[in-house]
Amino acid sequence: MRVRLVDVARAAGVSKTTVSDALNGTGRLPEATREHVRQVARSLGYRPNATARLLRAGHTRLIGLAAREYVAGPWVYTELAYFAQLSTLCSREALARGYGIVLLPNTGPDDCWLELPLDGVFIVDPVAGDPLVGDFLSAGIPVLSDRRAMEDTGGPWIDFDYALAVRQVLDHLEAAGARRVAAIAGATTAAFHQDSARAYLDWCAERHSEPRLVSLAEPGLEGTLAAVDTLLAADEPPDALFSLVEASPALLLDAIRRRGRSVPGDLLLVCATEDPTAPYTDPPVSTLSFLPEETARVGIELLVDRIEGRGSGDGRLLRARLDIRASSALLLEPRSERPNSVKL
Repeated sequence: MRVRLVDVARAAGVSKTTVSDALNGTGRLPEATREHVRQVARSLGYRPNATARLLRAGHTRLIGLAAREYVAGPWVYTELAYFAQLSTLCSREALARGYGIVLLPNTGPDDCWLELPLDGVFIVDPVAGDPLVGDFLSAGIPVLSDRRAMEDTGGPWIDFDYALAVRQVLDHLEAAGARRVAAIAGATTAAFHQDSARAYLDWCAERHSEPRLVSLAEPGLEGTLAAVDTLLAADEPPDALFSLVEASPALLLDAIRRRGRSVPGDLLLVCATEDPTAPYTDPPVSTLSFLPEETARVGIELLVDRIEGRGSGDGRLLRARLDIRASSALLLEPRSERPNSVKL
């Protein structure tokens, strides 16, 4: 049975208040009394309730983590490789600083999150004017999010130059011989998808190339595979595909093959994903990484500094990494000179 404060008091022959003062270092007690109470508590195996102690001190040492890319309905963001890795890595970084991570739902009743006893919140991919950011800030809870969400709040932020990352991928595909590049993005107001889609459209306009952009209203593999089918069934199908919506590289390759196309022979492929299988598929798939390990390390450091009164409104702009593999390898001849495969 759990040893209670009253059990220690009874065994030590003192009051509960004396036991509390002795164990918490408070009150005006002789040192001999404090040591006596501590020895009795140790002998009984008494363990103080850390949660209750932290709540009395006004802290819980808990940090909330939420991914808000889609908010129209609930979805399990940890099913996607990026968010799964980010959640795990944030937990590791927080624990190293004496904090725990609480995974928050992406959506819920108004203000439901404010019932949770959190010391701070890391909000990933907030939508435009995200109420979750405003609710926590209004409640006096420190928030870390992207530049747009934290603008004019004085709070810390962490972000990527999504337009630069997208152009890096598109320029790579163009250099590999692609002339008809298609993209799959999310139909959401999260800056990641908005900035990425805008960069893609601008890139196409600069080259007087017809944009082939499919925007998905919700996450999930089913919608991504359907978008691949639609793009490849067009009269003039793309010769390169850039998926900003995270999906299994192996299943994307399978969907392309079922349409009678080969990678990279008929279609170059780059995916924004942290799926660990990408280097081992046939062919290995080129990936755009948004660095979950560095994001977790920098993000938790900035947030904990703000929680503990050390941080200002500092921000960090990270740079995505493009890992080029065989799925988007350079061609020996211009793609325009290669015949299209026969559509099935």
